[in-house]
Formats: sequence, C-alpha cells, structure tokens
Amino acid sequence: MPEDEEEEGGKKKSRLYKLKPILDRLPAVKKPEIHVRFGTKMWWTFGLLVIYFILTNVMIYGLDQQKAVDVFAGFRAIMAGASGSLMHLGIGPIVTGSIIMQLFTGAKIIGLDLTKKEDKAIYQGTQKLLVIIMIFVESVPQTYGLLVPSVSFDAQLNNLSPGNGENLARFAIVMQLFVGSYLVFLMDEVVSKWGIGSGVSLFIAAGVAESIFIGSVNWAPVSDSLPMSLTNPPSGTIPKTIYLATTMSSSDLTRGGYEIIFIQNPNPMIAFIGTIFIFLIVAYAESSSIELPLAHGKVRGARGRYPIRLIYASNIPVILMAALLANINMFALLFWQHPTLSQTPILGHNPYIGAYTDPLNPTVPTMGGAYYTYQIAGLSEWLLPLMNPVQYSAYMRGHSHFQVFIHLIVYLAMMIGGSILFAKFWIDTTNMGPEAVAKQIERSGMQIPGFRRDPRVLKRVLERYIPMVTVLSGAMVGALAAFADMIGTVGNASGTGVLLMTGIIIRMYEQIGKEKAMEMHPMLRQFFGKD
Repeated sequence: MPEDEEEEGGKKKSRLYKLKPILDRLPAVKKPEIHVRFGTKMWWTFGLLVIYFILTNVMIYGLDQQKAVDVFAGFRAIMAGASGSLMHLGIGPIVTGSIIMQLFTGAKIIGLDLTKKEDKAIYQGTQKLLVIIMIFVESVPQTYGLLVPSVSFDAQLNNLSPGNGENLARFAIVMQLFVGSYLVFLMDEVVSKWGIGSGVSLFIAAGVAESIFIGSVNWAPVSDSLPMSLTNPPSGTIPKTIYLATTMSSSDLTRGGYEIIFIQNPNPMIAFIGTIFIFLIVAYAESSSIELPLAHGKVRGARGRYPIRLIYASNIPVILMAALLANINMFALLFWQHPTLSQTPILGHNPYIGAYTDPLNPTVPTMGGAYYTYQIAGLSEWLLPLMNPVQYSAYMRGHSHFQVFIHLIVYLAMMIGGSILFAKFWIDTTNMGPEAVAKQIERSGMQIPGFRRDPRVLKRVLERYIPMVTVLSGAMVGALAAFADMIGTVGNASGTGVLLMTGIIIRMYEQIGKEKAMEMHPMLRQFFGKD
C-alpha cells in the first residue's frame, strides 16, 4: 500500500483527508446552484477584469518604490500583476501551488482519484492551502531583503512602537502582499464558477495585451529626462519607425538607421513582425484538430464529432513552465543578494547557482544555472553579438559565443521538455485522458460508429490519439514560446506571453460561443458537464 494512503472502511484513502477539517474552513467562492445566464457571466468576467486593473494601480503603502527590486521583472508580462502594487506577486503563488500538486499527482505520491467528487475536492482544497503557503514563501524573503520600506513609514511605526518600526513596516508589506495575492486567487475562483474561462488566464491575457499595445504605440521617448532625438526616439515600434524614417536622411538610414529601426531595442520592427507571426501560427494551430465521428446510440441520425485539438493541453503547460523558471530566478536572486539568505552555507552567494553582477539589470543573471535557464530576450541576446561582436559586446555580459550557444540549447530544451511533462500532468489531473473522455462520451449517449457502446472500447480508440497529441502539443507550445523569445516581442511581452495571450483569446472566444449555444439549447449542458 502506498505510503500516503491508509485503510479506512475497507477503502484506501489518501492521508490528505486528515487536512479536511482545515480545508473546509478555508475561504471559498460558492458554486452557483442554478445555471448562470450568459449575460451574467459576461458581466462577472468584465467586472473582475476591471477590478484586476484597478488593483495593479494600487501601490503598496509604505514601500520605497525607488529601492524596490522586482524579481519577476523579466517575467512580469506572464506573471500578471504590476511591480510595487498589491498585485506584485501576480499569479506566482497560484501557479506554483498548481505545479507542486501536479508533480505530486503525476509521480503518484498523492493517492487521489480525481474522477471522484470527494477526492477532487480534497485535491482542490490542498492546492488552495498550498497557495496560501506559497504567498508567504514568496513574499517574506522578498520583503525582508528586496522590498524596502520607506523611511517615513518606518518613522511613523517607530513612534507607535519604539525600536520596532522597521519590523512592523515589513510585516505590513507582507500582509498587503498576502491580501493582494489571495484576492487574485479568489477572483480566479469567481471567474471559473460565475464567469467565463479562467481568471488566471484572463489576467495573463490582459497583462500581455497591455504590454504589446504600449510597446507598439507608445510615443514617449526612451528616456523621459532627455528631449526626443535620433538617439532618443519614441519607445513604441510604430512611432519610433515613423519618427526615424521621416527624420533621418537617406545616408543616415543606410549607415545604421535601418539597423536601429529593425533590430535594435527597444521594440524593433523585427519584434513587431515576430509578434504578429507567432500570433498567426498559434491561431492556426489552435484551429487544427483530429475529429472523431460520433453517433447517438438511441437517436437515429443524431451525429456529432469529438475534436482532439493539435494543442490539446492548451496553454497551461507553458504557464506552468514559465512560472517554474520565474521561481528558479527568484530564489537564485535571493540566495545571491538577500542579506540573510546570501549567508546560507553552500547555497548563499554561490555563482554556480546564479550570479547577478550587471548593475544596469540587477535581476538578470549573468552566470551559473540561473543564467542558462533564464529566458532569452530577443535577437540582442545572441544574434547581434554574432553579427558585430565589437559594437554589441555589452549584450554578451562577459560570455563567450559558446556559452551563449549553450544558453540557447538549454533554454530551448527546458521549454520543450518541461512543457511536455506538464502537458501530460495537466491531462491526467483535469480528466482529459482517454479513460475520462471515454466516460464523458458514453454518459452523453454517443458512440463511435462501427464500435460497440463500451467505455473500454472508446478508451482504446482514444488511446491511439490523445497520448500522442498531448506530447506533440506540449512540444509545440514550448518550442513556439522559446522561438518567439529568440526573435523578440513587442513591449517585452516575451514569446511565452504572446503564445499565452493568443491561445487564451481564442479559447475565450470559443467558450463564449459554447455558452451561447448552451443558452439556446439547454440539453447541451449535459454533454458539457454543466448542471
């Protein structure tokens, strides 16, 4: 008998059931008892999106914004939220809790059958508890090392409790981060139960779309402190291109102007084109599927199709992989420069784990394992130094061409391999595997023509497609995200961000269509598993 299970009433039960008294007392959003109409769902979804944007503009009270270090700076577009705000941690704790639960489930450490209602409730409750734990795991080290309270806030609290002002200020910041992160978690539940789609996906898409929009049309110069000029053009791709093309002479354009427009940061035209290119590829891949013909077992002439998408596991594997890499960077940064963690034996200030020595980019690793797993930020990270090593040597950060090549290979391998792994885990934990789908089709009264109506037969047919498509979809989304990072994206949205935004928008559009169809034909709710 597995170690995490125990006998109770002749049936095996996971040891996680011992947490049930605690899990039952955690705040939760109540599931609607009746069908929620389409219009109501749209209002809930839109309203929570507005609240999310409001919270990203509510700054943490008492935080010194000038001295604060954002450990998620390179991953901000896909981690959602905004640096220094109540949404500073973004969806990090939620996704990290999901990663831990999926790894434990995939490794069979947790003895839960997610097809059973009780086991699934325990799984979701444990994940919620893990999210709370991860909020403190991510917020406490940052607050006591990288998020510095303002002097005035320290002084105010020191007047209330002499000698304890700094500790009280840091505690207040931790509690604000907790409130903001838990609000994100609850809003995700509200969207899932009362709205359309997933709250986490909605917030990611909103954040990435905002970054792309600003990166494309921002007329503000690169440096606000200097007047606009050829060396300080607009930062947005479109105004930058227009300004340089109309201001530079023909000789200036040929002597380096085209290079500035098409290749050099910020927001070069190649990144703008790459963003559109990735959008089109993902849109095409999302619409590609293998369709299994279905016929109703009792109603003659009633036929349908079950689509197995090319991107079967959707964009979730990339979200999980990006969050994992963001956490690796966060802890490597903490162990490098946190006042306490940097003194930890072996792990503390260890350049083999990760070193951060670039004064202009203090959150970007320059060596160690963190460097090789850090995302690639466009052509400037690898192609430009190869083309002109003298002019673009600063982008190398002291690395040789061989090290840059190894960085490319490692990052690409991690994105593809990790996405495949998480795709398989996601399919198993969301009842999208062959057995669960076979039962779903059988309950709807449908069957594959030419095969007898038996879930075991359906399972064998689905096993020819679903496992293979799962691996293929994971590899495809991982490769697309890594490839987009290599090209570069507008607004530093990252390739993963563009991939996620595109997939989320398409899925949201399809979900809206499905909800409208269910509104018109209530009998369809049974097939889609709705009450």
